Amino acid sequence: MSSAAAEAAIGSGTGTERFDPSIAHLTHVPRRHYGRWIASLLIVLAFAYVGKAFAEGQIDWKVVGQFFTAQAIMEGLVNTIIMTFCAMALGIVLGILFAVMVMSPNPVLKGVAVFYIWFFRGTPLILQLLIWFNLALVFPRIGIPGLFEARMVDVMTPFVATLLGLGINQGAYTAEVVRSGILSVDTGQTEAAKSIGMTRLTTLRRIVLPQAMRVIIPPVGNEVISMVKLTSIASVIGFAEVLRNAQTIYYANARVIELLIVAAAWYLMIVTVLSVGQHFLERYFAKGHNRRRARVAARPAVGA
Repeated sequence: MSSAAAEAAIGSGTGTERFDPSIAHLTHVPRRHYGRWIASLLIVLAFAYVGKAFAEGQIDWKVVGQFFTAQAIMEGLVNTIIMTFCAMALGIVLGILFAVMVMSPNPVLKGVAVFYIWFFRGTPLILQLLIWFNLALVFPRIGIPGLFEARMVDVMTPFVATLLGLGINQGAYTAEVVRSGILSVDTGQTEAAKSIGMTRLTTLRRIVLPQAMRVIIPPVGNEVISMVKLTSIASVIGFAEVLRNAQTIYYANARVIELLIVAAAWYLMIVTVLSVGQHFLERYFAKGHNRRRARVAARPAVGA
């Protein structure tokens, strides 16, 4: 190799790199990230200011500890957890159903699904809760005349109105998530299933949905976490969740910020537990995908 070619090979990435002695006297000087240090200092000062305000402000931390496990707060916590899982279960069932309907070749089913998604995503959740809770103004009685009838005001309790409001609203969003997951699965697999005689529903249940779960789980997990916080909106119709019960207490003792801290702490703990669960669930459904990626990466290149 000529000297000119050797010099050109330095740093070229061709495998013939060599050390250039002419730069041996140079000293490596690490880059100074002054912006990072300034930003970190400002963040620390901001946290210190907020922490000092809470520590020295007019907050009675003994009251926070006293009501942290109060009976009313615990009952509200249980109601929040129950409503979260019930509403999400209803939302997931409706989401899968309407996702299949919106992709159906049947124009009637598709039209119903499109209207459902359009209406419940297009109106505020608090408005839907108020409509469900006041449904007795439209349907005073419910049932089959002569066989079974009941007053709507007795049937549509705050719990039922909250369940229907949150669950049906969630179903509209979950339908779009499920639809995107189904579309992420290669159509060749659906065609292969059809070629061996599988029905459309069997293909969906045994081939498409198991693979789509890798795409569906992350956004649905986020929706579960959001549902924990959305239950607080139901306080407007009298559903006794954590925030509603905390408000009831501070209306009586005027310890507003203390009770709000209690409610915030419980919400954060629930969300933290659900976030950890979501992480492991995502990792479980990504196992097959990760194994395929590892096999592709380990496959020798053509001509190697």
